[in-house]
Amino acid sequence: MKSVAAPPPPEPAAESAAQSAAAPGDSEARNGSLPEYVYARLREDIFDMRLLPGDQITETEIAAFFKVSRTPVRQALQRLQGDGLMQGYVRGGWEVVPIDFKRFADLYEMRKLIETHAVRRLCARDAAQPLDLSAVDALRATWCVPAAAREPDGPRAAQLDEVFHQTLVRAAGNQEMADTFDRLTDRIRIVRRLDFLYGDCLHSTYEEHAAILDCIAAGDVDDAMRRMGEHIDGSHAEVNQITLHRLHSARATSTTKPPAYVSVRVRRQF
Repeated sequence: MKSVAAPPPPEPAAESAAQSAAAPGDSEARNGSLPEYVYARLREDIFDMRLLPGDQITETEIAAFFKVSRTPVRQALQRLQGDGLMQGYVRGGWEVVPIDFKRFADLYEMRKLIETHAVRRLCARDAAQPLDLSAVDALRATWCVPAAAREPDGPRAAQLDEVFHQTLVRAAGNQEMADTFDRLTDRIRIVRRLDFLYGDCLHSTYEEHAAILDCIAAGDVDDAMRRMGEHIDGSHAEVNQITLHRLHSARATSTTKPPAYVSVRVRRQF
């Protein structure tokens, strides 16, 4: 990527004015959460594949588009870099990172290790370390329901799915493991949500979640661990296929006019 010359730093008054100017129509930016606002908007564009792997952007262009200074833009981009979604270059240049399937395989392997351990602990009923299973029991109201009562909206179902898995891990009683799992969930969200948006997993997810909850309620350790492992392996295989398909489709159908703040669109092979 070519280096982008950094513009001279703005005068203090201009910097203050830029930070107080929100992108049109967004109350969150007007309320002063500029780094969070820019971060959320850019991440959503990556998740929805309006920003594609290889797209190149600059802090100056993003700041102009969102009508903010470069400071909150840089903070947002650094946070995206920490998420593994962006990589930075010199003088304010950034690129959307390629989808790294090996990295996602590693993350799914870690996810399987954490979640199978969690359901083992939930089933064990260790008297020396009693667990509060009330949050787990409450999940039945969402997942152990007839087909007509299931959430049909893909994005909403994806959020419910995350809550299900995070609740099981938190209920297992290891705070460090739960915090690690939360970070892992954030890193795989870009591919995991595709299963609900473009796949055919809705009803199978309800059935598999209900079966896992039944195993926990019965204290069936072996079946709970087996079902959780199969559930995660199946999800990983499906999102791999969907991700490849969506990347190729996005490349094939992308117009010559990317988002307004994209300086260069690079056509990569996947």
